[in-house]
Amino acid sequence: MPIKRLLIANRGEIAVRIIRAARELGIETVQVHSAADADSRAVQLADRAIDIGPPQAAKSYLNVDAILEAARSAGADAIHPGYGFLAENADFADAVVAAGMAFVGPSGDTIRLMGDKAAARRQAQEAGVPTVPGSDGVIEDMDAAKALAVDLGFPVMIKAAAGGGGRGIRIAHSADEFATLAPQASSEALAAFGDGGIYVEKVIERARHIEVQVLGDGTDVVHCYERECSLQRRRQKVWEEAPSVALKPEVREGLCTSAVALAKSVGYSGAGTIEYLYDDATGDYYFIEMNTRIQVEHPVTEMICGVDLVGEMIRIAGGEKLRLAQAGLRASGHAIEVRLNAEDPANNFMPFPGQIAELTLPDGPGVRFDHMLYRGYQIPPFYDSLLGKLIVWGEDREHAMARLGRALGELSVTGLPTTAPLFQALLASDDVRASAVHTRWLEPWLEENQHMIMDRGGAAA
Repeated sequence: MPIKRLLIANRGEIAVRIIRAARELGIETVQVHSAADADSRAVQLADRAIDIGPPQAAKSYLNVDAILEAARSAGADAIHPGYGFLAENADFADAVVAAGMAFVGPSGDTIRLMGDKAAARRQAQEAGVPTVPGSDGVIEDMDAAKALAVDLGFPVMIKAAAGGGGRGIRIAHSADEFATLAPQASSEALAAFGDGGIYVEKVIERARHIEVQVLGDGTDVVHCYERECSLQRRRQKVWEEAPSVALKPEVREGLCTSAVALAKSVGYSGAGTIEYLYDDATGDYYFIEMNTRIQVEHPVTEMICGVDLVGEMIRIAGGEKLRLAQAGLRASGHAIEVRLNAEDPANNFMPFPGQIAELTLPDGPGVRFDHMLYRGYQIPPFYDSLLGKLIVWGEDREHAMARLGRALGELSVTGLPTTAPLFQALLASDDVRASAVHTRWLEPWLEENQHMIMDRGGAAA
């Protein structure tokens, strides 16, 4: 392993996760942090910590010069970007390599290509991967975009060519609505990503969100099966599972094979996720985008495949070839992950930074909790509200659901509200238990079932 010292350019639970993976590989860790994160768990666990600026992310975790200077001063051989912040910033990846360090992820050129959703769509088509009917690349002319939307048939989705996280997306149900929403999507994308380009796709009604985990070394690529992430609020995932019980074996084989073909076509290196919409009614699947980084929900894949995805990323960045062969990868059992956020689900999911008064974590077979918490920790108000991820594994989905219920019953975080009551309520839903859900199922359910969340303690602790 040529990487001897790894700098983590991130924070929170993913920083803790990377530190642990690096330590198991015998690699020293350097944790950069903002002033607000000086007392964070990642700072406490790392071999060395370096303050890179004020609490505002733009002045710390997004400050490329400060991160590179910290890496140089610490003698780091490599930088892991985690997810979010600079993880999918092609210029940052290039700058890391230009500074003589390894970037734990794909090349800047690959990030640039697959980060442009219109270009990624074209790449998928060239690789023979099905895509959602829509525009062929970015549409500059709003009149042409409107005409295409009419031809596709409403509803249609207007999507930003750059960025992600649900921003720059609108759904239009008529030509008049399209004329209003398309400029809004373009303006939001320009403000968020510096690129106002948009493209148009047909909306697949009652679609499931299915994604395939891939690992590549620049030449060879394998898949680690799929995850289903259909339970979403405001296009943000809240509950993920692996594998998807909706897929027949032949559909799974075709979907995973197509993901490998796309990743190979771009010479992919590292861990990546290729996302699809799946139509229950027809059995068809369509490529929507590729995330060129580790995903928040990667633990469910690790639980069913027995693969340390973060560790494999680091090995590949250090120059190792893929140690995994497709024939040797098998999915076993069923895993579920729920995202524990510092939000009040009984008050429109209002973010609620505060201090952890008491903390009791679940334990036992098949239970994992990836987190950044400790008793007395003050949650800073400057960042994402994610506190941790509760992951369970069972012999089958029914077993995993029972184990999730038991683990949620043991989990206790006092001092601030969390989203735990949401998951307890979802476990009681007949639709969730039957996996009869789709990407637009959760929000109407929330409107109708606030009482269930309140009954399970969804008010401030």
